[in-house]
Amino acid sequence: QVHVVESGGGLVQAGGSLRLSCAASGRTFSAYSMGWFRQAPGKEREPVAAISRSAITYYADSVKGRFTISRENVKNTVYLQMNSLKPEDTAVYYCASGVIRRPSRWYDHEQYDYWGQGTQVTVSS
Repeated sequence: QVHVVESGGGLVQAGGSLRLSCAASGRTFSAYSMGWFRQAPGKEREPVAAISRSAITYYADSVKGRFTISRENVKNTVYLQMNSLKPEDTAVYYCASGVIRRPSRWYDHEQYDYWGQGTQVTVSS
């Protein structure tokens, strides 16, 4: 059975940084793409970033230049380094595992078949 577990969330002031981690188990980690999504209260889940099996990265416009996604296959872990955080980054952040068959639609949640429970990120102003 595949498990996806996020960690690293917390409370940070605007302008600060956090690094989220996501560990996946139950299948060959390196064979799958990984994505980060987020959902703020009262809003729909939105894509944040993704990284393919070959480490090609994708970012939402709202986080480009501030967030960096990376993966460490030997540890079955994907990271999301978040810098210059803003109050509007406050959300529950979800990690997902899948195969990005359509790179132009990396943000499509239907390309991810296993999801974590989420980790809360709160950015205070």
